[in-house]
Amino acid sequence: MKLNESSISYDEVPFIHQPNNSSTAKLNTSEKTLKLNRELSWQVANSLLTSFKYAWAGLSYAFQTQRNFRIHTFIGILAIGLSILLELQPIENVVIVLTIGLVMAMELLNTAIESVVDLTVKQHYHELAKIAKDCAAGAVLVSAIVALLVASYLILPRLLDLVISALGN
Repeated sequence: MKLNESSISYDEVPFIHQPNNSSTAKLNTSEKTLKLNRELSWQVANSLLTSFKYAWAGLSYAFQTQRNFRIHTFIGILAIGLSILLELQPIENVVIVLTIGLVMAMELLNTAIESVVDLTVKQHYHELAKIAKDCAAGAVLVSAIVALLVASYLILPRLLDLVISALGN
């Protein structure tokens, strides 16, 4: 299916409206309710501090609502801890941190893409929405596999040496 400008109906695209009684929107999740105070989120941030607040809100949202983001965070902390414990070379530590950062950034982009797609299609199935979500999830998977391979290559040999020497004594 080809998508061109004539196939898009702008009347069908839903937009977010502010709640009538409050400037705080509520997001229901299976575990808890998050309150998002973004009444001016459609505007460009007027200061660097506001930009950082929005960025922190995005990180916080992803950590609170996305199971895979929490899993990647835990595994990243574990990998950094192991690289410090095993006294890897500085360049090896940098490579591990960069690959962890890549996975985390991809997970955030995946969350953003999923949110925008959900916003536009609501609860209706659309093949292009499925493709967008699947491709975003695939990007996370590719980056996670690469990070696992990099960490395995750098951490496992030294970890195995440490375990073998501990068992040998």
